[in-house]
This record gives sequence, C-alpha cells and structure tokens, in this order.
Amino acid sequence: MMYLTNLLYSKSGTCLQPKYLCHMDAIFQIGQIQQIAKAYLKAYKNKKVWAFYASMGSGKTTFIHALCEALGVKTAVSSPTFAIINEYTSETARLIYHMDWYRLKDEEEAINAGVEDAIATGDLCLIEWPEKAPLLLPDDALKIHIEILDDRTRRIFTSED
Repeated sequence: MMYLTNLLYSKSGTCLQPKYLCHMDAIFQIGQIQQIAKAYLKAYKNKKVWAFYASMGSGKTTFIHALCEALGVKTAVSSPTFAIINEYTSETARLIYHMDWYRLKDEEEAINAGVEDAIATGDLCLIEWPEKAPLLLPDDALKIHIEILDDRTRRIFTSED
C-alpha cells in the first residue's frame, strides 16, 4: 500500500498550485521509503532546512538515511543523538548536516553546539526534534511530520505550522 499526493512544480522547484495544495502527504510501508524519499527530494529540492516532527521510534532517522542514500552519500548515516551534528558529503547536495536536537535543553545550548552556524551555511540541514530550539529555525524551514499508523506503516506529510 502506498499513497502519495501529486504536486505540480516548475523547473525551478516552485509549486504551480495554490499554496494550500503545495503540501505532500504519503502513506507508505518501509519497503517504499526510497520512493518516498526521492519524491520529497524532487518536490522540495530548493528547501535547505528540513525539520522533522515525530515521536520516538517513528522513523525520522530511517527517513533521513533514505534521503541521504538518494542524494548519493557514501559514508554511514547514523543518528547524531550524542554528537548533535553529523556531517555528510554528497555529489548532489554538497554538504549535508544531520542534526538531532533531542538532548538539547534550549536555544542557547543549541547555539553553543554549533547548530546555528550549520543552518547559516546554506547547505542542506536535516533536523530531528526541532521543537527543542524552535527559534533557531528559519521561517522557510520545511516542516515534515511522521506518524506511526501501525508497526509497518507510516504517514509522512508537510505543513506550514
């Protein structure tokens, strides 16, 4: 089972539909995660900060791993829970910063960990647990939500809030 909304985009990556229709929503099983990752990369290729909102164990790191694989990352992709920031290189996306803010107490601790500097580079930033330091997210951050539907099925969707 897989469900994915279809969006129309210009060559520059601008959504050609009314703003309220420019969101993706997909229901998928783990074996389809690569297809979903590629669809999200195509739809949101111009977004530099992706903020992932989801409960523990919902698949944030797994989805980020699929995104990095689709972008051609050759090194191991793992959760940066203790490192806070992992850096990967990709021929397509240049540098990718994978951040996990779960252990951060507030914005000040996030700044001290270097997350503000990583966001300011303009390179792709994939952030788990962004709600730990919401004031550091740029206004145009892509907000992605992952919901657990059952032990094998997830819903992933974007939102403006």
